[in-house]
Amino acid sequence: MLSAGRRRAVEGAGVVEGGGQRSGVSRGLVLLAGRRPTWRRGRVGRGIAAVEGAGVVEGGQRGSGVSRGLVVAVGRTVPWRVVGVGAVVGLLVVWLPRLLGGTPDAWLGLNLLRAAALVFALGLAFLLDDPARRLTTPVPTRRWARTGLRVALVTPVAAVWWTGALLLVPAQSRPPVGPVTLEAGATAALALAAASVVVRFSEEPEPGASVAAGLLTFALLAPALIPSRWDLFVPVGDPAWAAAHVRWAAVLTAAVVTAVLCAPEPVRSLRSIRAAS
Repeated sequence: MLSAGRRRAVEGAGVVEGGGQRSGVSRGLVLLAGRRPTWRRGRVGRGIAAVEGAGVVEGGQRGSGVSRGLVVAVGRTVPWRVVGVGAVVGLLVVWLPRLLGGTPDAWLGLNLLRAAALVFALGLAFLLDDPARRLTTPVPTRRWARTGLRVALVTPVAAVWWTGALLLVPAQSRPPVGPVTLEAGATAALALAAASVVVRFSEEPEPGASVAAGLLTFALLAPALIPSRWDLFVPVGDPAWAAAHVRWAAVLTAAVVTAVLCAPEPVRSLRSIRAAS
């Protein structure tokens, strides 16, 4: 017989020692866990592993481990089509002068890369879209793990894409790689931070469209709204080039910190707060 503590630890999974029952685990839980549960009979070690890989551990705590099955499951929920469209359009923006038979100068090369980074960031604004968010709130795998896994899956793609965008600009027109990569990283981080804020403080399952619209509006108005002493969009060779990229580094840091702080689940949802009030 199971002790009271162990029975509470596994009763949500519907497992009885020696019985191997499956009735208590919903299909959604197993699918989000990323792989089929391993059902074991009898005692194994110090307790019963009811659902291996689904984040169910003794004592009812939620696990934070990442299995290969979870990687596959989360990878299927990433909006690859939208990210791919942003990547292709961004490369076309950089390649446009060559398509027209011209060679961009240094100023145009810099602004083409900035425009490409913005287009790719608009695609990344959809990265946290999840139509099933209301259904996956109570799953064992924590939100920060799922969100971090999405970002980790897209990061290599973004690195390869950005390398290709840089190579499409002729060497004589290419701006310094480090500073312009900092600008691109900060732009992408802003998109992810804005999406994280919307997911954290609202119950909108697909914030991508509104985040992308806001980011595009901000990018178009920023050169006119930002005071000259805080200018971010300076040309290569400008005396304020180094100072501007210190500010870009601050933008990147603030965006990353915001995204990290908004990654966990809220203690109380806005709906419950409104209902209580």
